[in-house]
Amino acid sequence: MDVRQIRSLLTLYFVMGSLNCNTDPEEVLSDAIRGGITLFQFREKGDGALTGEDRIYLAKKLFQVCRRHEIPFIVNDDVELALSIEADGIHVGQDDIPAFQARKQAANMILGVSAHNLQEARQAIRDGADYLGVGPIYATTTKPDADRVKGPGVIRMLRENGIDVPVVGIGGIQPGKAGEVIRSGADGVAVVSAISGSDTPYEVAKTLKEEVVSS
Repeated sequence: MDVRQIRSLLTLYFVMGSLNCNTDPEEVLSDAIRGGITLFQFREKGDGALTGEDRIYLAKKLFQVCRRHEIPFIVNDDVELALSIEADGIHVGQDDIPAFQARKQAANMILGVSAHNLQEARQAIRDGADYLGVGPIYATTTKPDADRVKGPGVIRMLRENGIDVPVVGIGGIQPGKAGEVIRSGADGVAVVSAISGSDTPYEVAKTLKEEVVSS
């Protein structure tokens, strides 16, 4: 997959696990897809998250939803699961398995890496990242151990320092804030609770998609 395709996939990147949903995750994902998401990441983490066979079962169910609608499926921090279900990619954070190891194990998959500063961004690129997830842009409650808020300016700073790989902004991005992230140099926005925690996932996804495309 070339760089242009990856930039396009990052337009509206939905990240979700069972803990993020008020209703059935399969329904939430289906609504989000109808609303216009372009990429999905399965992230089943945190206190009370599904484990073992239950986790695998949910991953497979959501994977099938994505397959039916031709939405690429990324797995968070679990190369074995990604390989076993033949996912489209893997995303790792700074505290997950090393990016170079994920690249080696999942050589033919999309590799996304979380980066919070220039040093981490440069290292992720050396390790083979196809895109960077940069943030948290705004305050977020989804990830209690998140780094301090960076603001959209962190993306502008990365661009000004020669980081030209695809970048998606993440962290506390709600309708009305996505445009600023795109204007700072991001190729798209990644959201969790804005969609998954909404009573109207379809409408929120649609609003965010329109905001990104028009920015």
